[in-house]
This record gives sequence, C-alpha cells and structure tokens, in this order.
Amino acid sequence: MPIQKLVRVRQNFPERKLADVAEGVRKTLEAAEWTQAVKPGARIAVGAGSRGIANIDVIVKAVCDFWKSRGVKPFIIPVMGSHGAATAAGQAEVLHHYGITEEKMGAPIVSSLEVVSLGQTPEGIEVAMDRNAFEADGVMLCSRVKWHTDFEGALESGVHKMMAIGLGKWEGAKRYHTWALRLGMEQVIRSVGAKVLSTGKMLGGLAILEDAWHNTAEVHALGVEGMVAREEELLAKTKSWKANIPVKEVDLLVVDEMGKNYSGAGMDTKVVNRGVDGPNRWEGVPFIRRIFVRDLSSMSYGNAIGIGFADIVADRLVDKIDLNATWINGLTSSTTQPGAIPMHFSSDRECVDKILPTCARLDVSDCTICWIANSMDLSDALVSANLLDELRANPEIEIVGEPIELPFDEAGNLVSPFEPQASH
Repeated sequence: MPIQKLVRVRQNFPERKLADVAEGVRKTLEAAEWTQAVKPGARIAVGAGSRGIANIDVIVKAVCDFWKSRGVKPFIIPVMGSHGAATAAGQAEVLHHYGITEEKMGAPIVSSLEVVSLGQTPEGIEVAMDRNAFEADGVMLCSRVKWHTDFEGALESGVHKMMAIGLGKWEGAKRYHTWALRLGMEQVIRSVGAKVLSTGKMLGGLAILEDAWHNTAEVHALGVEGMVAREEELLAKTKSWKANIPVKEVDLLVVDEMGKNYSGAGMDTKVVNRGVDGPNRWEGVPFIRRIFVRDLSSMSYGNAIGIGFADIVADRLVDKIDLNATWINGLTSSTTQPGAIPMHFSSDRECVDKILPTCARLDVSDCTICWIANSMDLSDALVSANLLDELRANPEIEIVGEPIELPFDEAGNLVSPFEPQASH
C-alpha cells in the first residue's frame, strides 16, 4: 500500500519554566494569608492526585517542608476518586510511582476509601469526604489547573474538581458522575465544592500551572476566600497556553502511548478531538478522522480508559489492559464507551494497512498522517509530506530533516522516533 512519507517537525512553544519549583512553592505559601492562621501542632492533610503532573514529588515535598517549618504536622492522602483500581493500596501505589513516598516526603501517607457524609447540596447531591481529611485539623490540595477532557466551562480541572471528585473517593465519584449526567459536571463541581468549603475543613489549595512543554510554569496558593474567581482566572490563562497537533486536519493520527499519566481520559480529548458524545466535538481543535494507538504506558498500571476513543489499536496495548481497573474507572464516571476495546491487530503494519482505507480518500496514498508520542508531548511530531505547504506557512513550526518512509522493523512494528520510545 502506498503511504505518504513523513517529515519531522518541531513546534516552538513559548517556555515558561519556573526556575526553582520548590522555592516557588515555599514563596507562594509564605505570602498567603491563610497559611499564617494555621497554628503549630496542627495536623494537616495534604492531598495529591493521580495525574502525570510535572515535578509533583518536588511540589508535594516542598509543601510538607513548608508546613513542618511552621511546626505543623502534615500527612499525605491520595485524592483520586476511583483511580488505583479504587483500592486504598492501589492509590498509595500510584503515589509511590510518582516518587511520593514517606521516606522522600518526610511525612506519612494515609490511604483509605472510607468517607464521611457532609450532607446535601441545594440540588440534593449527598457530599462525601475522605474521613482522614475530615478528621484532620485542616486540608490543602495540590492540583494542576487545566482544561477538562469531558466538558467546557469557566471552572474545569483544578482544586475544585479535586475537592469534589478526589476527596469524595470512590463513593463520592460514582455519585457525582451520575448527577453530572443531569446537571453537567461544572455545576456538580461548583455545588459539591461549595459544600466542602462550608465545613471549614479546607485551608486552601496549591494551583499548579504547566506550559505547553509541560514544565511547571507557575504555582499559586489559593485560600478559601475568592477561590472560585481565582481558579477561573488561572484556567483561562493556562487554556491560552494549550498546545495542539501542528495541522488543522489529519486523516490518521498515530499515538505511541496512551495512559492515565497523560490524561484522565487516557488521551487528552481536547488534543485528539474525541469525547463521550463522539468525534471532533471540540472547537479550536484540529479535525482528526481516525486514531491508531500503539501502546499503553506502564505508568497507567493497566488502566486503559480512553481506549474506546481510538479507532484501532495494537495487540500489545490490549495485552496490557487491566480490565478491572479500566471498567471500574468507566463505570464510576458513568461512561462506558471510553472503556470499549476497538479493533486490534498483531502488528503496527496491519493496523495502518487496515485503517487507512477507511479515511474517506479515494486514493489511500493521499491520506494525511500525523504521528505523536502521546497527547501531552506535542513539541515534536512526524507529519506526512502532503501537509508540508501548511506547515511551512506557520512561523512557529520548524521542519527538521527530509521526508522518510514509515520506519517499520522486521516484525512490522514502527520504530518510534520519540524519546523515550514506546515499549514493544
């Protein structure tokens, strides 16, 4: 089958990297009025989640070090809804693999799925909160503020979502996603968040912003007062930094790896333009006709939620799926399609040969292709040569080298040009 040659391109995103992440955390906490009110001897729960946040181990340690410098006793809790297969041990293991261990942090990790009820929101949503957090003298959360993969709003992923879905553990997460089908997720996050704040248990949160290179760009200590407005401002800022694949439309997107460490949906739906309501639903995101995913990240621990957004996958990905972890995630979020396994074949060559004729081109050799490492790392990509005119017209894109054939090995699998390479 004749296939377009590919050329390597580099997107020159602005770099906003924070020079010293730990020092940035210390300074913002030092300057926040709400941290001054915490008395020595207080026992504070520090929440950390399951997303692949850059420098999360450095950030959480800096938070714990700050509190200890004030004579406060921090302990760390996993705040991740149903992730880690909805078990206490699994959630602690997720933190461990992000480098968040008791030895490194100098603080105990307390993982449990036990919750207490905080009562109901005005809509009738019963609100749950991690019991260990509720019984502490105060709670603060370390959360990245960014766009959400399932909805558009002024308040999406961030401290408020972590207060709702994360602190609610599995029990709360199931309930909130059910209500979201009626009210919309943004309204659920706002309403549940307000109920959590009303307990007086929340001290605040550390809002983490990343640039298009996924460097830690900014950290902000958000107190309870004015938290909603401030988080909305930060979301608008980070959305303005968002990276996309380098072309406006592509027939086949090849993705080396998917996984929970790249996105809660396995792939950032606002990069690959997919959602539970179907393909190509997001405005301002390139149109993508077909998606081929080659592998599952080891940092996803078998959770392949989002595999259903692909049109075709390699057998190696399917072989790594933990169905229990994947289906728990899907059922908890009240969405089954992201957990559905698409067509899959034994080699990358078979996958490409099977899917290209479905790309609505009378001549398969006209199909446009874009190949990326994952939905987070978009600075480097391979793009088919028939898109070169569009690429050359974009001053932010650098064309690197000459067009090459798709690099298949003897087994018919692609040899990834990206570092680290996807495991075969």
